[in-house]
Amino acid sequence: MLSRRHFIISTATMFSGALAAPAFAQDAVGIEYDEGVVQVSSGGPNPWGLAQRFMPTRVNANDGLGAGDVHVDPTSRFLYHIGDDGTAMRYGVAVGRAGLYVPGNFRIQRVVEWPSWTPTANMIAREPEVYAQYAGGVPGGPDNPLGARALYLYTGNRDTYLRIHGTPQPWSIGTSASSGCVRLVNDHVIQLAAQVENGKRAILHS
Repeated sequence: MLSRRHFIISTATMFSGALAAPAFAQDAVGIEYDEGVVQVSSGGPNPWGLAQRFMPTRVNANDGLGAGDVHVDPTSRFLYHIGDDGTAMRYGVAVGRAGLYVPGNFRIQRVVEWPSWTPTANMIAREPEVYAQYAGGVPGGPDNPLGARALYLYTGNRDTYLRIHGTPQPWSIGTSASSGCVRLVNDHVIQLAAQVENGKRAILHS
């Protein structure tokens, strides 16, 4: 499995006032953030009150990363979608709670709009008071835990039940909040899903 350290090239400052952890990409010089590319609600460019570093940002990608692949850095709470021009789109995410985040090298085999959701047997067994009531499934919609889009992660032909998905809880971005999946603001996962191709890799780094 590829480690997070494999992609380290810099410990440069990524935002004012703090030294960054080693990163997959570094802030681009001279690349403007194009608000027209990012789908946002009518409430403004940041209606969710996210920290600015978790807003979609075009950054320079490290050499050697595969175009179209997705990388998740659980330490900095960033997801990178690698472009074919030496840059990547960086998004803020929430990741799995302690002991539930699963690093690995996966393939994106399905991208679903407004997916339905059913908690896994493990989730129900672990927290029946939370998940048992949803054992019959929840239809897609704005209150669904998977949000507006879901990228289904596979190992070979096996569905891992891990997802990169939206969320109706944007305040969770930047935290460890999920049962193992990676979540983005709905508007951001809509943008990501429109650009991702089936069969591309999703690397969840340790």
